[in-house]
Amino acid sequence: MSQNKLKKNPSRETCESIIRRILNAEIGQRGRNEHFRQAADFMPYFESLYPASDSLAKQVQRAVKTLNLPKDEHGYFIINKSSRQLRQDQELKRMFQMSESVSYDLSDCETLFLKMQHSYTDYLMNLIAESETFEGAYITMMKTYDGILFYTREKIQLLKLLEEFSCLISTESSLSDTENSQ
Repeated sequence: MSQNKLKKNPSRETCESIIRRILNAEIGQRGRNEHFRQAADFMPYFESLYPASDSLAKQVQRAVKTLNLPKDEHGYFIINKSSRQLRQDQELKRMFQMSESVSYDLSDCETLFLKMQHSYTDYLMNLIAESETFEGAYITMMKTYDGILFYTREKIQLLKLLEEFSCLISTESSLSDTENSQ
């Protein structure tokens, strides 16, 4: 009796389950699908369990169609992402490449905070970003409500620069105050 069950064609749901298992095994072994592009590619696996027939092939085709699996740039099925997720990932990849993105580990960085009036933060950040003087003194800077937060591996150098410019500003304002009082 159990041999008769193996001889019947599987349901579409059973085919879907087998296809998922095959693709998950492929990803587990190789890290990605490198063999399955269409329903016919699954047929050797199904024919090892069920007698080859047109109805088996149609059932496998229906299962593949129902699964609606997205394909990668080489045409292989992707089991672990939706079509929407794949489109999002492709756009992310495109933007990472266009922007020449590089990731940095900031765990060895120190932070410095430059407190200032909120209304000047954007302009000062632009000046610092374009400054040859500040080049190499920090990894990144972030705008906060009341200033700029720097991440740096050159804390002493950055601190000296910030103090140098802060002193210039306070010295210049003291001079103008002195001139105005005379």
